[in-house]
Amino acid sequence: MGLLTGKRALVTGGSRGIGAEIVRRLSADGAAVAFTYSASAVDAEKLVAAVAESGGTAVAIQADNADPAQITAAVERTVAELGGLDVLVNNAAVAYLTPIDEFTPEDFDRSVAVNIGGVYWAVRSAIGHLGEGARIINIGSVNADRVSAGGQAVYALTKGAVSSFTRGLARELGPRGINVNNVQPGPINTDMNPDEGEFAEGIKAHVALGRYGRTSDVAAVVSFLSGPESQYITGANLNVDGGFTV
Repeated sequence: MGLLTGKRALVTGGSRGIGAEIVRRLSADGAAVAFTYSASAVDAEKLVAAVAESGGTAVAIQADNADPAQITAAVERTVAELGGLDVLVNNAAVAYLTPIDEFTPEDFDRSVAVNIGGVYWAVRSAIGHLGEGARIINIGSVNADRVSAGGQAVYALTKGAVSSFTRGLARELGPRGINVNNVQPGPINTDMNPDEGEFAEGIKAHVALGRYGRTSDVAAVVSFLSGPESQYITGANLNVDGGFTV
């Protein structure tokens, strides 16, 4: 019996990287988990199989997090297949690391649609299914607080919005007994952001612990925020960054 036994969770953008590790951790701690993916169907199928092999329940749902209708449909399918919803993890995001004078209108619109609009519409769609004791956990970025290199202005803009939205939601939903928090990863070793190479070495120089983190470091914090021991934490922006922002 894990701390999350009996809980039903939805993780957006859950087929790879940090999202997939969150799915695995929530399942290992007892939750039934649905997750969305955009294009990586093979990765999604592998994750469902891995969770099932470990004795858990996972449901993969294809959805573009830039499309409000698809987000709403994903929430409704989650509720139908899992029998309800207790934890919403807004992980899906895009990052176009481009100098501001080269940023295209299309990339700007998608950045806002996925990183801000996707979080809003997932919350808006889920709120009617979330009762007292439910959790909303946004996955932001330390770039909301610190930008260490060029080309990250638009990404930082969107993650700053997630941070502010988290605080506003925490105030609004607190009277309903719903906790809302924002986990802000720093340098985390993933396929998209490997911990080796010239860029990584430059980043490590700014990290107090001198290394990249693991996806499991982020997933552990998400699991904690999903469970009963975090019941008095809401409206927080928690940095999982090895001291990148200190």
